Amino acid sequence: MRYVVWALRLLVFVVVLLFALKNTGPVTVNFFGDYQAEVGLIVVMLATFVIGAFLGLLMTLPAGVRRRRESARQRRELERLRAEAAQLREAAERHAGVPAGREPGRSVAP
Repeated sequence: MRYVVWALRLLVFVVVLLFALKNTGPVTVNFFGDYQAEVGLIVVMLATFVIGAFLGLLMTLPAGVRRRRESARQRRELERLRAEAAQLREAAERHAGVPAGREPGRSVAP
């Protein structure tokens, strides 16, 4: 699966690069306050692509943090439940008189 993701990333990069290389003419970029800049279309397209990728990553950040936090909570809960199960198992073995390490209901002789 990892190779498929990298292949798709490479494909997108190549397509964007080839598209940008075919569109290298100068364009006028108008900013606020009547400020204008004459830059190549390739610069505008690549800057837009990079900004879009960055914003996309920022949009996924809260979900990733939430998943990590939930995973840590579940790990703590699992450890707590395992410790509780071990304590209950030891108490049950002590109550039944079964030595530690032996399964209840099994005889000593084969």
